[in-house]
Formats: sequence, structure tokens, C-alpha cells
Amino acid sequence: MYGLLRQGGRAKEYETAIMWLCDCGLARKVSRISAPKLPLKAYEDLKAFKLYFLDVGLLSRLSGLTPMTLLAKNALFSEFKGALTEQYVQQELTANGVQNIYYYTNERSTLEIDLILGLDASIIPIEVKAEENLRAKSLKSFQEKYECPLAIRTSMSDYRKESWLTNLPLYAVSALTGPDGIALS
Repeated sequence: MYGLLRQGGRAKEYETAIMWLCDCGLARKVSRISAPKLPLKAYEDLKAFKLYFLDVGLLSRLSGLTPMTLLAKNALFSEFKGALTEQYVQQELTANGVQNIYYYTNERSTLEIDLILGLDASIIPIEVKAEENLRAKSLKSFQEKYECPLAIRTSMSDYRKESWLTNLPLYAVSALTGPDGIALS
């Protein structure tokens, strides 16, 4: 199946298929923003995006991940768990009505913010971690540079509020709700 996708393929070759998947609700396109400024939509880079599937369970099944692969924590899962976790967080945000979800990368460095939301006059960066690894180097750099009032890291760790960030356990991601903003329950 993936052999049909040509490395370095142009968007025009896949645009109709991607649009169809998004329009029928099987996938969600999350665009990159070129600058973390409000309104986020004005800085949307239509050429760079992440494509998320409808459901993390269906994604796992279609990817050939068996329940034993997930439970046994084998090497295949360790390679894919970050993508599954990011899929889960995006899926929860979407299910809770959050509409405008973006991501950010700095073209001159390795800085990447997994998800970015706009709330009123604020930008909310979200770093997604698959385990208890609490290093959030990109998030810390982003926070220092852009001084966001709230930065969120989701992980397997317990809830913790620090001076510059809130760690939200993955099981509590549904506390982030929309459609016009975010409320921490």
C-alpha cells in the first residue's frame, strides 16, 4: 500500500485523496504554522501538514500492530508509540470540539511543538510524550521565546503544575475542551 506513495511526491498527486479522507471524516489534516502568532489561521502553511487517522485503535489495526505487540512492549511498538500517543491526543481534542489545531516547527532547528491551539488572545503549545519522560526541551525553548501564559505537556506522569508548564496525564486529555477555546476542568 505504501509503495503507491512516491517519495518526494507532489501534493497535487495526493490532494484529492487527502481531501476526500478529511471530508468523509476518516482523517484530519493539521497544518503547520510558519509563526506562532494570532490569529493562527493567518500563519497556516498549506504546504506542510500532518495527517491523523480517525481513531487510534483503527490506526493500530491498519498498521498491523497486534495487541501483543502493544502489551509486550517490543521494539516495533517503541518505534511507533510516539505517533500513536500524538494521534490519541489529537483525537481527544477533536472529540471535545477543539477546532483549530496546528503544529509548529522552526525551519532552522529541530524545535517542534506537537500541537498548538489558539485561545482568545493566547497561544497554547502542547508537547505530547508517550511515557514518563518529562524532558520538554522544545517546549521550554518555545515558552522562553514566545512567553505563552500556559504550556501543556501530556505524559504518563501525574498532574503537576510548574511555574511555566502544566503536566496533564494522558488519561485526562479530555479536560482540554473547545470549540472556541480551552477550559481546564
